[in-house]
Amino acid sequence: MALSDRLAELARRAKEAEDRARAASSAARQELQSEVEQASKAAQHKADELQQRGEAAQAKASDRWAEVQSDWARHIATAREQIAAKKAKADAKSAQLDADIAASDAEAAIEFAFAAVEEAEYAVLDATLAQMDADDMTPS
Repeated sequence: MALSDRLAELARRAKEAEDRARAASSAARQELQSEVEQASKAAQHKADELQQRGEAAQAKASDRWAEVQSDWARHIATAREQIAAKKAKADAKSAQLDADIAASDAEAAIEFAFAAVEEAEYAVLDATLAQMDADDMTPS
């Protein structure tokens, strides 16, 4: 699949996430709980895939990307542990604090995704330029 196609796939997935997040505010609690569980499983699956790809691609990718992937996997594990611990609390003040922290975590994840998209765009453009350079240097 072409790199530009992967960016288009990313944009479609981001739009799906936006639509689901927008619909969440009007969803029934039980339905939303089910969607949260599905999203959690999907996010964990994607994090696992990313880690596996990172391990497999370490020889090809820069050391920095391997480090970012590893850091992200650790972040996901820690965040999930914290979420599980927070769910054990029951009082309203703690619940509001947990909601505020969850919103901050979501904002941080969105900002990370923005940065990742910018980096992906740069990487795709750079890879395309590198291929053009290679093609120019290949004897006809």
